[in-house]
Amino acid sequence: MIALSLADISKVVDGALHLAGASSATDLVDGSVQTDSRLVEPGSIFIAKPGAVTDGHLFAPAAAASGAALLIVERLLDLPVTQIVVADAVAALGALASAVVARVRSAGKLKIVAVTGSNGKTTTKNLLRSMFERVGVTVAPQGSFNNQVGAPMTMLEVTDDTRFLVIEMGASSEGAIANLVRLVRPDVGIVLTIGLAHAGEFGDLDATVRAKSAMVTDLLPTDVAVLNADDPRVAQMAAITPARIVRFGEYGQVDVRASDLHSGRTGTTFTLHLADGQSAPVVFPVLGEHHVMNALAAAAAAEVLGVSLGDIVAALQATTRAERWRMEVLGGKDNVTIINDAYNASPDSMSAALKTLAQIATPGCRTIAVLGEMAELGELAGEEHDRIGLLAVRLNISQMIVVGQRARRMHISTINEGSWDGESVYVDTPDEAFELVRSSVNPGDTVLVKSSNSAGLRFLGDRLGDLFS
Repeated sequence: MIALSLADISKVVDGALHLAGASSATDLVDGSVQTDSRLVEPGSIFIAKPGAVTDGHLFAPAAAASGAALLIVERLLDLPVTQIVVADAVAALGALASAVVARVRSAGKLKIVAVTGSNGKTTTKNLLRSMFERVGVTVAPQGSFNNQVGAPMTMLEVTDDTRFLVIEMGASSEGAIANLVRLVRPDVGIVLTIGLAHAGEFGDLDATVRAKSAMVTDLLPTDVAVLNADDPRVAQMAAITPARIVRFGEYGQVDVRASDLHSGRTGTTFTLHLADGQSAPVVFPVLGEHHVMNALAAAAAAEVLGVSLGDIVAALQATTRAERWRMEVLGGKDNVTIINDAYNASPDSMSAALKTLAQIATPGCRTIAVLGEMAELGELAGEEHDRIGLLAVRLNISQMIVVGQRARRMHISTINEGSWDGESVYVDTPDEAFELVRSSVNPGDTVLVKSSNSAGLRFLGDRLGDLFS
């Protein structure tokens, strides 16, 4: 974190400063900010946030023992460390992050891009980081740090040398994105897609649209909203933002687009067209044609902030995977390909993954889909799992292995379709699925492992990747 005095931090987080030992309110703190006591180093700030399972205050002694210079707590603790007592530790984290970004930004060179959407956020964030790093110092989240804790933790990594900050914004509830937008104040806001991911939390698509729209409604006229013109729910956000609009997509009147798409087992080739009229061929190694839309979104934002076409193309061509456990290509032994895409799953991403599996199959060899639950769909879960089962039949997937009770309707729907005879198998556990694939896979087969994170199939994908590596 940039250096701030204890007095400044106390004021920013609206807390009561309790000095310990020889500490003074003018003392500067510039260590890392942590919510995990195991990551605390000498000089760190430890924020004792309450959690769903435990309470960060229980780990404050460990943070103090590791050399924390400051504890931000919701109650004063009997520890020989300077503390700031606040009403809400998570709100204090956000306020501190917002103040740090504002101070760095006041120097005039920091530009901020925020990205949201039902699918593709992490891939787009990674592409943006790769593009911006070719121009200047860039801060972007590791993994999917996109909530009320993860996003501020990323924000706190900026320094006076940072030129670009990329923030991924997830929406666990209505108002979550709006709060993050107020904290970071992006120069460019990207909205990728509106789909059924998290439908169980929002209730319906209209609520999802309202939540995601917060990305663009609070932008300034000098800011830019980058919108997916191919998604009608995203495209309509152009009417509710004061920002300048940059549209991306494959169809219609758009500013940034792709043409001449050709997908295969090694990725997708296409021609990238930027808003300024420049174009260039791209060999994009990320598997799955659906990831081209993420590439277009990143390219649109990068162009807005001055990244050259050459650097944009170089970044795309250097990206070999979307992210760990996202369309990650493993295996290779006996020409068996394992696609591990089991970090997240929504109806849209499940459909895209199955279509990619069918599209890249080796002629004369089988396609095997090992599928688990799509979580957080609420009352839509049953019909959406049915729909995926039917899609697998219609795509002529050679073998489907459904794992876990919560995904079982995919198996039932394939049987009810009546066009298959034994091509779908149900098992209770990932171990059973592993043995089934191990004993039945043939040289040249392509295996997709796809589920929500909660189903745990990503580790099954890793095991299969190791088996055929």
